[in-house]
Amino acid sequence: MAKNVPARRVDAPETLADRLTRAVIDLASEVPDTGEHKSRGPHPRARAIASSAANRAALAAGTLALPPGPIGWLTIVPELAAIWRIQRQMVADIAGAYGVSADLTKSHMLYCLFRHAAAQAVRDIGVQVGARLLIQDVPLRALERIAAKIGIGLSKRLAGRGIARWLPVIGALGVGAYAYYDTGQVARTAIALFSGGEVPKEKLAKRVRIRKDED
Repeated sequence: MAKNVPARRVDAPETLADRLTRAVIDLASEVPDTGEHKSRGPHPRARAIASSAANRAALAAGTLALPPGPIGWLTIVPELAAIWRIQRQMVADIAGAYGVSADLTKSHMLYCLFRHAAAQAVRDIGVQVGARLLIQDVPLRALERIAAKIGIGLSKRLAGRGIARWLPVIGALGVGAYAYYDTGQVARTAIALFSGGEVPKEKLAKRVRIRKDED
């Protein structure tokens, strides 16, 4: 007599967007410490921090881009995660140079890292107050939704970028140059934010209550 065997649940394979979303959430789960202290000349110090980070990001990206063919696709998420970690530490160090590291939150980090590449995804983090911008401290569920939007957007862009991995040398140079440029854009956002260009002069810890539907 045949036995009824319970059907096994087969999970759908993880997509590139899923992996990127998970990487963004992992990235935002921690705000790193910094050894930087408030500088008497924060702008030059911030630019020096940015330059050093951009060089490290370009080196990391160029090295990871070297595997040719389909193997190169497997390095996309580790490559971005490596670049993002460098950029995350850079943001923390720039905040330290401006003397606001104690008030740095996950929301500040997400805004700095992805404003230039995924402005629509992070738009709800910032609230315009007159000519200035306040950064909201969003709850976990809202952060996950933002990370998903970032993951989907980046996966679409990377579909074209991955083609360069079939040409190892040109791909490595191109990805390294992109990482250098991308890190510079992150630094630009962080400098504007922490120097007071996009936030009030009061402490960054000042929050704006978010919409109830995101609680």
